[in-house]
Amino acid sequence: MFSKILIANRGEIACRVMETASWMGVATVAVYSDADAGAKHVAMADEAVHIGGSAPADSYLRGDVIIAAALDSGAKAIHPGYGFLSENPDFVEQCQAAGLVFIGPSVSAIRAMGLKDAAKVLMQKAGVPVVPGYLGDNQNPAHLAAEAGKIGYPVLIKAVAGGGGKGMRLVQDPVDFDAALRAAKSEALNGFGNDHVLIEKYIQQPRHIEVQVFGDGRSAVHLFERDCSLQRRHQKVIEEAPAPGMTDDLRAAMGAAAVKAAEAIGYCGAGTVEFIVDASNGLSVDGFWFMEMNTRLQVEHPVTEMITGEDLVEWQLRVASGEALPRSQDELQIYGHAFEARLYAEDVGAGFLPATGTLTHLEFPDEARVDSGVRSGDVISPFYDPMIAKLTVHGDTRDQALAKLARVLAQTEVAGSVTNLAFLHALSVHDGFRAGNVDTDLIARDLEDLVKEPVASDAIIALAVLGAADLDQGQKSGFVLWQPLLQTVQIRLGDREILAKVATLGAGRFEVTIDQDTLTIERADHWRVDGVSVVASVVRLGDGVSVFAGHGYHFEIVDPLQSVASHDGDGNLIEAPMPGLLKAVFAKAGQQVLQGDTLAILEAMKMEHALLAARDGIVAEVLVEETDQVEAGAALVRLEKIESD
Repeated sequence: MFSKILIANRGEIACRVMETASWMGVATVAVYSDADAGAKHVAMADEAVHIGGSAPADSYLRGDVIIAAALDSGAKAIHPGYGFLSENPDFVEQCQAAGLVFIGPSVSAIRAMGLKDAAKVLMQKAGVPVVPGYLGDNQNPAHLAAEAGKIGYPVLIKAVAGGGGKGMRLVQDPVDFDAALRAAKSEALNGFGNDHVLIEKYIQQPRHIEVQVFGDGRSAVHLFERDCSLQRRHQKVIEEAPAPGMTDDLRAAMGAAAVKAAEAIGYCGAGTVEFIVDASNGLSVDGFWFMEMNTRLQVEHPVTEMITGEDLVEWQLRVASGEALPRSQDELQIYGHAFEARLYAEDVGAGFLPATGTLTHLEFPDEARVDSGVRSGDVISPFYDPMIAKLTVHGDTRDQALAKLARVLAQTEVAGSVTNLAFLHALSVHDGFRAGNVDTDLIARDLEDLVKEPVASDAIIALAVLGAADLDQGQKSGFVLWQPLLQTVQIRLGDREILAKVATLGAGRFEVTIDQDTLTIERADHWRVDGVSVVASVVRLGDGVSVFAGHGYHFEIVDPLQSVASHDGDGNLIEAPMPGLLKAVFAKAGQQVLQGDTLAILEAMKMEHALLAARDGIVAEVLVEETDQVEAGAALVRLEKIESD
């Protein structure tokens, strides 16, 4: 076994690897960028090395600097985590040339599966079923459009070097093909340095089921399947294992196909073979097809660990150090059911846009496994994926595990950034999902209901008022003589201004008046509002107060002595919805534009976002240039109205 390893990654996966390495007695070396100097993974490691600037290209993608850090620290191997350099065959070669063990598959295996088109050809030869499509080298747009016509719409355009939904577009109608192709190629070139795409048939009621495989370079085993069908914008949201509705015959067929895929390339280490499954007529052994193989540990690996009782990072370290596979196929079993929910800093109401912010409060319930790379007080940076945590639960049955997931999400407390927490909870109690009727279009079908913000009740508002007045812990309740202590409190929830009056009646007893309605609140070991028990926690955070009661409700405290000018802005500015890099600026001064025209392309957190004209108008001024790095809210383009004759 290695005496010391370097983790060439950051965030929750770096922390995850360190946890297993620590109990195995393996020392760890962290690497960090300028933005991560105070990060959790840096604090957890036995030692840490600074490797450059905040942008990934200046730090976590600098293979030469990372290898030098490993050699200088005396590390014997490098664990790549996932993302960054984890599937970069050139980096693997550099590690080997430096005498370091790469904890992952071989160069040849990564290259064999690195391009989707070549991988599918290889899988066809190995006898693994693949989705009908065009995998050729001819990238002429007219030729690709013709091939799409032969396949039959709808089709998917996919970057051959892609992953995570980048460089992927669904095309329902031939008239939309050219625009979708241009967008997919642009995103693929930016994300992977390769704009080649493939075209494949779009399965109408698809499920995304993947199989965890593990090889030692000669043989392989599978650790059963995970269902990753709950997705938005091709990004996984909630994963579960085993897959609902899975039959013994289909599990055996998919497991055998996955092992066949791994053994065809002499796979060593942890990998995932992803299949698309047709759920239109139930699951069947002739209704699944190979999509791609991820030659690394997956983000969702905790659900596999929960149902098998195995530690996949331990397996990685043991196999990479030359040991045999820890288990044979007949020694692996499924125990119960597990779910994983990905908690992100993102603005669900604005189309799931990534968000930034300082996590002023972060607390998780004890019954969840929490994989996180951040703590209270940490900053969600615009430079990296905005994941806050992965919450994983296990139960004896699917119903039991899903009920636990809903409970865990309701009890999780996050403040300081907008998150997808309420959205995750809505999914966990969705009738179709609870019934196991999952497919990749479920979220899109019910999006309107799933993204509704929870409405704060009068009881929640009253508790926020107490928090804003510093009364939630009873600090001022002793200052009551012959009459109640009276206070006026002003708070804001979204666009709503709330002016309230608070009367302190005695120790832990208050009256809160909001819009002529008065609520009586008592606080002992729990809250009671008008005689009804309310399970809630109130957290005062600077100029804000949060109430956590099944959902998080975040209020801004308004100073009533300040004169605040309320305005809606001039309505003429196109602003950056988040921090990012301007990949393209199409607007030109004097240009006439129509509502919906694309004025600029903003790259943020590994995705491209089109910034559109909100109305018809004339471009009065372009305030930025391509390659500018902008902050959220930065003015980009100013419009003026078209003068009518």
